[in-house]
Amino acid sequence: MTRRTHNAKQVADELESLKTLSHAQLKERWNELYDVPCPAHMSRRFLLEAIAYRIQEKAFGGLGKTTRRRLDKAAADLAAGRTLSTPRPKIKPGTRLLREWQGAVHEVIVLNKGVRYREESWPSLSAVAREITGARWSGPRFFGLTGEARGRA
Repeated sequence: MTRRTHNAKQVADELESLKTLSHAQLKERWNELYDVPCPAHMSRRFLLEAIAYRIQEKAFGGLGKTTRRRLDKAAADLAAGRTLSTPRPKIKPGTRLLREWQGAVHEVIVLNKGVRYREESWPSLSAVAREITGARWSGPRFFGLTGEARGRA
């Protein structure tokens, strides 16, 4: 897809003008933008949203390669009957994580590689969780970064 250049004001004006179009005019606009006939039973609301997306996509660019790859993988997984996994949250360096364990508060600072706990560098949150509890824990789970541990402490 070629990327046309627009400024944000032109795009905003074009999107605003869509509201004044009839259902038949929206279908014509669909045909122009997608180069395929508009499906027969599209609601006005869906047409507006799809056309608005396409206008912005042509003006500013579409989805990035990484996003397209993730969507393709999700579609393949669903088609194969597999459940979708949710990605782990990305924690930025400098983030401070706190966890109370047996009456003591434990603080971890996320680094570019690994974490800092008690003025020492550790390779992972799991290594710190093992140090604190004496048992093999998932570090993200122990520090409440996954759904199973949220709300517990």
